[in-house]
Parts: sequence; C-alpha cells; structure tokens
Amino acid sequence: MIDNVIQTDAALNPGNSGGPLVNSLGQVIGVNTAVILPAQGICFAIAVNTAKFVAARLIRDGKIVRGYVGVAGMNVPIPRKVIRFYRLPVETGVLVVSVEPNSPAERAGIRPNDIIVAFGVHPVSEIDTLHRLLTEEQVGIEVAVSVLRGVNKLSVNIAPELHR
Repeated sequence: MIDNVIQTDAALNPGNSGGPLVNSLGQVIGVNTAVILPAQGICFAIAVNTAKFVAARLIRDGKIVRGYVGVAGMNVPIPRKVIRFYRLPVETGVLVVSVEPNSPAERAGIRPNDIIVAFGVHPVSEIDTLHRLLTEEQVGIEVAVSVLRGVNKLSVNIAPELHR
C-alpha cells in the first residue's frame, strides 16, 4: 500500500521514475513512481511527506515496520438506518472476509462478516484507512476496535503485532 498517491499528467518515461514532481513554484511535492500506459499515460507520484517518512525509516532500520491484526477485508456500504442509529461518522466500513488463525484479530474475537468501523478513536471507512492506522507505534498496544456484528455495535480490544 502506498499512502498519499498523487495522480498527475506530468510525462513519466522509462528512466525518470524516482525523479521529483514539482509544482509551479518549483517546490518538490512528490516522487514520480508509476505510469499506466494503456490508460492514456496517467502517471502517479508518491507525496513528498510519505517519501520522506519512508526514506528516513529505510535509512534508520533498513525496512518499513507495520502493525498486523490478521484480517482480510473489503470496503462495504453500511445501511443508512444503522449509521443513524449508532451515529456513525462513516457510511462505509471494512467487511471482515477472513480472520487468520491465532492472529490478534482472532484472539480479540473478531469474526468473518463483522464490519470494522473504528480503530481506537479513528473512524475506519475503508481498508486503506485501517492499514494507515496500523503503524509501528501501535504494535503491542491494546486498542478498542468498533465492529458491527449483524445489527449490534461491539467494541473489542486488540493488540496489533509486528507484521510477519
């Protein structure tokens, strides 16, 4: 997963991937990363803040560390009446498709068909949001995860682990 991707029409040709994406003031705002040639040459760049974070971690640790909870999920809409009843700040959530055996999610009681709607105090409307919240700072720290199970809203405590 790449956070903060910028879509651009700046020409990206073989050999200039990794070069700076600059704005009209000459400020670096991203790092050119990828092009989809069949899609009229749409190009993508990683936002400069993400690039700085990744570069610093690679220099310091030689790798990027993420938290792991052990679920496979997909984005799904939440029925309007459930949103209103629980006063949810999101209209979509993460449907748990599967739970890995002996994972933090399984130990916390998360089940397939649960819909994750919050991680701690942060609303979760999509799988990318959940990934972004699973930083290395979360590893080993128990956090309340709000899930919808049927028509009930539950809170389960989960302690993310280092991604294996």
